[in-house]
Amino acid sequence: MTDKRPLWLTLAPAIFLILWSAGFAIAKLGLNHAQPITLLALRYSLVLVLLAPIALVMRPPLPKTGRAWFDVALVGFLIQVVYFGLCYLAFKAGMSAGGVAIVVCLQPILVALLAPRLLSEPVNRRAWVGLALGLAGALIVIWSRSGVRAEPFLSVVLTVIALFGITAGTLYEKRFGVSHHPVVSNLIQYAVGAGFTVPLALLTEDISISWNAEFVAVMAYLVIGNSILAMSLLLAMIRAGEVSRVSSLFYLVPAMSALFAWPLLGEAMPPLAWAGLALAGAGVALVSRKPR
Repeated sequence: MTDKRPLWLTLAPAIFLILWSAGFAIAKLGLNHAQPITLLALRYSLVLVLLAPIALVMRPPLPKTGRAWFDVALVGFLIQVVYFGLCYLAFKAGMSAGGVAIVVCLQPILVALLAPRLLSEPVNRRAWVGLALGLAGALIVIWSRSGVRAEPFLSVVLTVIALFGITAGTLYEKRFGVSHHPVVSNLIQYAVGAGFTVPLALLTEDISISWNAEFVAVMAYLVIGNSILAMSLLLAMIRAGEVSRVSSLFYLVPAMSALFAWPLLGEAMPPLAWAGLALAGAGVALVSRKPR
């Protein structure tokens, strides 16, 4: 019996990787115009402004129970507030991009360790080899671009908590998540994100923004490409596939982010980084290949 998956779901991993990875370099451009939490708060608020009239016109079905509302909101909190919020705060506390990437690259391994116990998804030997290759490739890319330096202790703590945030969000979505209309899921989750980041920005930052054409383009991408499309694809892939396979895509994020940073930020890819990209790709291919 053949596995007839819709074309969009077959293409989803590649589209997600492009949208998610480009977001790091584009967000770095945005940080030239606004402080971290202010940038996040504006991003989440604009998503709500964009989606609210769409929801009023489409009237998609809402979650039917209080538990369903809670499940969607909790995933939004773990990813939008804990993961993104703490990563941005770690940058503010002095963490380098390479340091954050090294910590976040542990996410597929953490998911693979927890998935058999929490989701009854065993990880076979081939997949473990692929996870190890992916981690090695990601670390090579990071090291070749920025090296490893001593990081401020607070920034490391924030990044580790962010790692557990996105890991918990991924596992919780797989175990308890129910397929809701993407407009509804995004509205709930970004309302949670805005509910936390807007007050935090008002309390801790001066919320000044340098508006120009570059910043408008940055926000357009972060809102539509990174927030709405990429997050919708991530949640759909988690529900449709084994969570360890989906998480393995994050091994390619540092390399793909470096690839986008080349034209956008002028940060060249050294030869060793290309080798790391190839190794990470081979690892993800091993994890993603379904057994016969």
